[in-house]
Amino acid sequence: MPGPDFEAVVAGYYEPLYRFAISLARSEADACDLTQQTFYMWASKGHQLRDPSKVKSWLFTTLYRAFLESRRTLVRFPHSELGESEADLPVILPEAARRLDVMQAVEALGRVDEVYRAPVALYYLEDYSYQEIAGILEVPIGTVKSRMARGLAQLKQIFAGGNPARNQPGGPHE
Repeated sequence: MPGPDFEAVVAGYYEPLYRFAISLARSEADACDLTQQTFYMWASKGHQLRDPSKVKSWLFTTLYRAFLESRRTLVRFPHSELGESEADLPVILPEAARRLDVMQAVEALGRVDEVYRAPVALYYLEDYSYQEIAGILEVPIGTVKSRMARGLAQLKQIFAGGNPARNQPGGPHE
């Protein structure tokens, strides 16, 4: 039995994958790259998926893994920005103004520690259950619950106007 049609998968999952990618990467260009990489992997390996009902999970897991790999590469091979010109900035259209609150929420989510950001984004932006998030992130459900609690605590501090209590350089202890 053939798998889902490539165009149908792209049409059905591009927007939620992109939202997840932007919540992780905090950059439109990086989010576009992650989303494109995910669909490239789907085009290359998607036929190996035995259960068509798992397409969404497969795509989100693949995107998350691509994000983690890009972060590892960035740590190993840091680069510096040359600066951006104002001419390259997008013009804000009226329909974009309606989404301002969403963008503020995504920006605030971008200030949350990376390890807590993914589960919060998957839960609130993509409506995944804790169990599904545990599968995507490949961590125990208890870890998902604790990361959610810590991520939400950081968001609360951000929205209250404070700086979130971030981890020390040693990283999270989970």
